[in-house]
Amino acid sequence: MKKERLILSIVILILICQGNIYSQDWPQFRGPSRDSKVTGFKAPASWPAELKLQWKDTVGTGDATPVLVGKNIYLNTRQGDNEVILCIDAASGKEIWKTLYPAPAVTGPSVQHPGPRSTPAFAGGRIVTFGATGILTCSDASTGKSLWIKDNPNVTVPQFFTGTSPLIVDGLCIIHVGTKDNGQVLALDMKTGTEKWKWNGDGPAYASPSVMNIDKKKHLIIQTEKNLISLDLADGTLQWQIPTTPLQRFYNCVSPYIDGNKIYFTGQGSGTKAIEVSRQGNQYITKEIWSTTEVGAKWNTPVLKDGFLYGFTDQRRIYCINAADGKTAWIDAATNSDFATMADCGQVLIGFPSTGYLIVLKPNPKSYTEIAKYKVSDTPVYAFPVVAGNVIYVKDANTLMMYKIN
Repeated sequence: MKKERLILSIVILILICQGNIYSQDWPQFRGPSRDSKVTGFKAPASWPAELKLQWKDTVGTGDATPVLVGKNIYLNTRQGDNEVILCIDAASGKEIWKTLYPAPAVTGPSVQHPGPRSTPAFAGGRIVTFGATGILTCSDASTGKSLWIKDNPNVTVPQFFTGTSPLIVDGLCIIHVGTKDNGQVLALDMKTGTEKWKWNGDGPAYASPSVMNIDKKKHLIIQTEKNLISLDLADGTLQWQIPTTPLQRFYNCVSPYIDGNKIYFTGQGSGTKAIEVSRQGNQYITKEIWSTTEVGAKWNTPVLKDGFLYGFTDQRRIYCINAADGKTAWIDAATNSDFATMADCGQVLIGFPSTGYLIVLKPNPKSYTEIAKYKVSDTPVYAFPVVAGNVIYVKDANTLMMYKIN
C-alpha cells in the first residue's frame, strides 16, 4: 500500500512538473495575442539568487525568438550556407527534426546579424518562417516536411534585410515584403501558399503586423517604413494611414501596441503617441489622444499593465508612462542597451536588454522597483525570453538555453 502511494505521488509530481513546463504556448511574435503577455506564470514568493541552467544546445546563428507549442520548440536559424528550421523537445533540448534550405548570405552592415531575425508563427499544425533574405516557408510541424515555399531570388529586402515577423490569422499568412518605397503586404492561403490578396505601397519596416478588432471587423495594423496603416483583413483595402517618418538613425523598428480601439506607437525618434480608432459612416478614422516627446523607444514595444506603459527608452532606460494621458510616471537612471524586450508576466514584468541580463521588476507606477537580476547569456541577445511555467528559454547568438526558476 505504501509502495502504491509512493508511485502515485511520483506520478503526480511528474505531471505537475510537466504542467509547469508546458503551461502556455508562445506560438508567434510577442506571444499568443501579440501583446507580450504571459499567462499562467506564478512568481515565486522569494526569487532565487540565480537561475539554474537545465540545458544548452548550439542551434545556429540568428536573432529570431523561438516559439513554444505544447511539448515542442520551433526555431529558425542559419547553419553554414543554409537557413534551418528546427523542432526541439522543450523538456530535454533534444532535436526532433531539422529542415534546411539554401539561402543567400546577409551582406553589408547587417553581417553582424547573419541569421534570421523574424519569429516563426505556428497555427493548425503548421510552422511558418521568414528568413533574413526574405524566403518564406511553411512546414508540417510534426515532421518538418516542406508544404510550400516562397523564394526571393533577387533578394529584395529592406536596407538591413528582413525584420518583420509573419502573422497567421483566419487561415491566412500575412507578411510584408519588398524594399524601400516598394513593398507589398501579402495574404497567403496557409494550406497552399496561394495569394488571396495583395496591397502595394510602402516598403516594409522592421516591425510586425497585429490584428485590431473594431465592430466585429478585423483590421491589420502595420508599421511600414514611413506610415502606420490599417488594412481590411478580408481584402487588403487601405482603411487609414498616419505618417510616421523616422528621424535620422531611426528606422521604424517598434511594433505598435494595440488595446481595444487604441494604439500606442513609438520608434520614430520623436516620442510616443496614442490614437483612437472609430467608425464614422462607412469609414474608419483616427484621433490623437496624446503625444509626448519625453519618452520614446528605438527598438522596444512597451507593455500595458494596469493603465501604464512600461518599456525601454531610446536612451536605454526603463520607463513608465500613464497610458491615459502620456504623462511620465518615472524613468530609471540605469542604462541598459539599445535593444531590449519587455514581457508582462502577471505579478512581475521581465525586461531583457541585449546585455544578457534578465531584469525582474514590479509593475509599480510610483517608482522603479527591481526584484531580481540574472545574467543568462555571455553573448548579446536580440530575442524575447520565452517564459512557461517555472522555466525560461533564452536564445542568444548561437545557442538555445533552458533555465529553471527554483
